[in-house]
Amino acid sequence: MLSESFHCYLVAKDEAGKAHAQLARRATVDLPAGEVLIRVAYSSLNYKDALSATGHPGVTRKFPHIPGIDAAGVVAQSSSPMVRVGEEVFVTGFDLGQNTWGGFAEFVRVPAAWVMPLPDGLSLREVMIYGTAGLTAGQCVEAIERSGIAPDHGEVVVTGASGGVGSLAVAILARAGYQVVASTGKKEARERLTLLGARRVVSREDVNDTTRKPLLAPHWAAAVDTVGGNTLSTLVRSVEHEGCVAACGLVGGTDLPLTVYPFILRGVSLVGVDSSECSLEARTRIWKKLAERWKPKHLDTIATEDISLDKLGGAIERILAGRTIGRILVRPNVPAGETLSA
Repeated sequence: MLSESFHCYLVAKDEAGKAHAQLARRATVDLPAGEVLIRVAYSSLNYKDALSATGHPGVTRKFPHIPGIDAAGVVAQSSSPMVRVGEEVFVTGFDLGQNTWGGFAEFVRVPAAWVMPLPDGLSLREVMIYGTAGLTAGQCVEAIERSGIAPDHGEVVVTGASGGVGSLAVAILARAGYQVVASTGKKEARERLTLLGARRVVSREDVNDTTRKPLLAPHWAAAVDTVGGNTLSTLVRSVEHEGCVAACGLVGGTDLPLTVYPFILRGVSLVGVDSSECSLEARTRIWKKLAERWKPKHLDTIATEDISLDKLGGAIERILAGRTIGRILVRPNVPAGETLSA
């Protein structure tokens, strides 16, 4: 029998507009409208979730709110002929965890159009190790492939490589045969990045040129940038002729100091990646690759923590401070305080 209420990580704002988060219990009937009700087995913690949990208006405008842009589990109810009760499914992106209550809860209710069946070759846990971060990394790799850059064209650098998207981009690119260089500011992550397939690891300073030269010496065949700001500017100025930079992050800033020279003298491509509104056709294609030929041999090691809802507050503080490595999985169905094992 379906429970009349569920546990969640609820974020509310006080009269002064300050966000406060707490473990809460809400009625199942309070969930938003949608054809499919999913009992959540796994979610994951993303930077966008941390922004939502702290009340960032650019992510979430309606409160009280439950963050969590990823969710995987089993269908508990469905009024859609496309989704069966008992089916293992997952949701990433769209409006989940932004202004629609998200995966940091025992249940989510969503439109059927958001729901994807669990791909053959992936478990519910593995699909959340990927989550939005994996879809984003996959889109970045596709952008590089579409630009005609083959593995033998030279090194591909990944910035913010110790984070979720960065770790997965390193692993996927290596699995696809590319010569991967991982850039990170965390010395403790170097061994893990080598395990995931990085040929070498460089510091974040090596991809952060502050000279404002319109062009730099070409170093990379392509790049995946999860940082933004001056790091992205450095990459655009330092990829080789007809190189490609796939951009998907902003933790390093939103300004982009550039001239047109990289584009008109080197034919550089700067490709923006938005996983939230990625088409169903593209999602299906990328998830098939993630489950098959792109699946890293060490995918499980990218998940560095499994936590219950009561541990989210500390994890959110750490991800905002840039102190996390890899992916943090969330188990909403595990009682608070219980020790988790992978």
